[in-house]
Amino acid sequence: MWKKVSASALALSIAVVGMTNIEQASAKKVDEVTRGEYVKTVIEAMDVELGSGKTVNFKDVPDSLKPYIEKAIELQLIEGKTDKRFAPEGKMTLEEAVVSLVHMLDDDKTYSEDTLKKYKDYHAIKKENRDEFAKAVEYGFLNSFEGKTLKPKNVISEYQLYQLLNAFLEEYKTTVDLRILGTSDIHTNLMNYDYYKDTESNSLGLVKTATLIKEARKENSNTLLFDNGDTIQGTPLGSYKQSVDVLEEGEEHPSITAMELLDYDASTLGNHEFNYGLDYLDEVYDDADFPFVNANVRDASTGDYMYTPYVIIEKEVVDEKGKESTVKVGVTGIVPPQILNWDKSHLLGQVTVDDSVHAVENVVSDMEKEGADVIVVLSHSGMGDMTHTEGEEDVTYLLSKVKGVDAIISGHAHQVFPGDVDASLTGVNVEEGTMNGVPVVMPGKYGSHLGVIDLTLEKKGKDWKVVNGTGEVRKIAADSSDVDQDVAEAVKEAHDGTINYVRQPVGQTTADIHSYFSQVLDDPSIQIVTDAQSLYVKEKIKGTEFENLPVLSAGAPFKAGTRSDPEYYTFVPSGELAIKNVADLYLYDNTLAILKVTGADVKEWLEMSAGQFNQIDSNSTDEQQLINTNFRSYNYDVIDGVTYEIDVTQPAKYDPDGNLIHPEASRIVNLQYNGEPIDLEQEFIVATNNYRANGTFPGVRNASYVEVYPDENRQAIIDYIIQNKTIDPTADGNWRFAELPLNSNVIFETSKKAVDFIPEGSTIQFGEGSDGFGKYSLN
Repeated sequence: MWKKVSASALALSIAVVGMTNIEQASAKKVDEVTRGEYVKTVIEAMDVELGSGKTVNFKDVPDSLKPYIEKAIELQLIEGKTDKRFAPEGKMTLEEAVVSLVHMLDDDKTYSEDTLKKYKDYHAIKKENRDEFAKAVEYGFLNSFEGKTLKPKNVISEYQLYQLLNAFLEEYKTTVDLRILGTSDIHTNLMNYDYYKDTESNSLGLVKTATLIKEARKENSNTLLFDNGDTIQGTPLGSYKQSVDVLEEGEEHPSITAMELLDYDASTLGNHEFNYGLDYLDEVYDDADFPFVNANVRDASTGDYMYTPYVIIEKEVVDEKGKESTVKVGVTGIVPPQILNWDKSHLLGQVTVDDSVHAVENVVSDMEKEGADVIVVLSHSGMGDMTHTEGEEDVTYLLSKVKGVDAIISGHAHQVFPGDVDASLTGVNVEEGTMNGVPVVMPGKYGSHLGVIDLTLEKKGKDWKVVNGTGEVRKIAADSSDVDQDVAEAVKEAHDGTINYVRQPVGQTTADIHSYFSQVLDDPSIQIVTDAQSLYVKEKIKGTEFENLPVLSAGAPFKAGTRSDPEYYTFVPSGELAIKNVADLYLYDNTLAILKVTGADVKEWLEMSAGQFNQIDSNSTDEQQLINTNFRSYNYDVIDGVTYEIDVTQPAKYDPDGNLIHPEASRIVNLQYNGEPIDLEQEFIVATNNYRANGTFPGVRNASYVEVYPDENRQAIIDYIIQNKTIDPTADGNWRFAELPLNSNVIFETSKKAVDFIPEGSTIQFGEGSDGFGKYSLN
């Protein structure tokens, strides 16, 4: 009898179909199968995870069979005879078996009864079951049955069940390799062109990434392409389309045109998408033929989602057997809640922003309810850490732990993953490109890399499940051989217009301007910015209550080898100054702002900035790295209008996020205004930008008055140069390091090109360096 065949032996025989098995099984073809035996055999063959069986209320089912009955009912394979009785010892007819198995297949087609007419007794099949029987015949489930009759009312034999199961499993189980491609932080670097240097650059450009995209698609046609945000701002091209050749109603932004040409399936919003305001954002995106998703920005007045929180893409794929199927891919995205500070002037009272982790958790549940087979998160967020803090900026690692998330495209931090990662993070497999088992990619910046995630999906019946996944990044070529001419042609008009725009002259400079030493010396590239801001603000406050307050000005080095890029420095040669040079001095589309603060606030502001430096051990003669690489250079504010020294032998008072870590520390020494120790209660006006003014920088957060102006910092610099015609970019030397220990060996990294610009009389000396940087000593 059937009971004598163990479940494991039967499952094995089903898995390894062959003539020998069929011949062996045929010897038992007269053995009849009970309902209980049928359920256990089918569930074991389907290889699905069993539950406890506690939900089974049938009184006639033994405990050993309950997990199988529970799963069968959950899968709608079979029902009980009544609410209280399952009848496990009852006989299973061929008709019941065929109908239940065909019902498990993902096939909504209707089949003609004509298929059954070759069987003499097809009329014996219930009318409502004939479609399932027709399907079974079309699938070949019944082809090997003997004779021209089906005998649907007969009890199914072991041999018949064996044949059905083999045919059923061929249709029920299949796998698909699904590829997900990702870009991030393109920042309008559509062409392989550096508008600041006014020359071709082969380290960037979507026209180069495009070639990688097309090659990856050739490798696997089951491919989706997503972008992770920060697409419409970042180069003079972005500024040109926003303020010079302004978009008209119905006109496509060149970033959208390029993305449509490359058949992007969806995108999310980066923080810089909000730099130009909500109206401009809407104007850009309402022409796109692909969706933009965001799950954590809400309308402040209604509480509703401001944007589409997620989409479910029905992707047509080809499985391992060459058959077409549909996979439902759910896609959502998040942006840092800090946009409320960074673009406060545009967003205050207009939007609210939910915590990123909670937002993803909420929509993952919704996508699962709508039948998503795969869930992808577009995380415009850095990796972060292992501890969740409400409203934090960088959460990608935490999102990898959200149940239901299958793949993540990250960004915002302009880094590359798989690659270097914080060693304190557990569950990270750099070789496989996974975090906590979830594939994660961060594809650099400006189109430098393409993220490639490969998922293996297994289908059982109507449901797909991700069973494996890996992530990798592919780097663009080092020359122009990979430029995609279709994309280049599509954005040519905007590109050419931008070049003409940035070449417009505005003045002259008497010396080279560079940022090679902007983190260790008072710097001319910052000096020009702070001088221009001071001039602008002094004009703005004339006739106001602030007219007689002293004006200070804060500026930071934006291009200082940021994020391990040895080419990322400002360099403007002496001679003619054009708009491209001003854009090189001031990268961001910030607007001017003022804050009213006290002398005590100025000191705390500078204490925060001094976190740029590691603490130097006075007793060590070993090499000591001066620059804290975890501190972003754009947070290293120099405040002109006061003089001060920085004592790096003292610990930093604040960490890179502005948290107080050493309350008694004081790196800022000899802080003076007008040659006298600063009065901690005196009020000052500080000229800065909207990003800083709306942030939570120590000192800034105590401001008693904040005003953001509509004019860009970059335009203020242009006006300053035009007004002066010829500028002397010499820094005024208002800050320096306090005397370093006599025997210390303090080093820092900057461009190897900086060796030609070491100031005369400086103690800076050049070394070899690594990773494209030069190593310099400062004694």
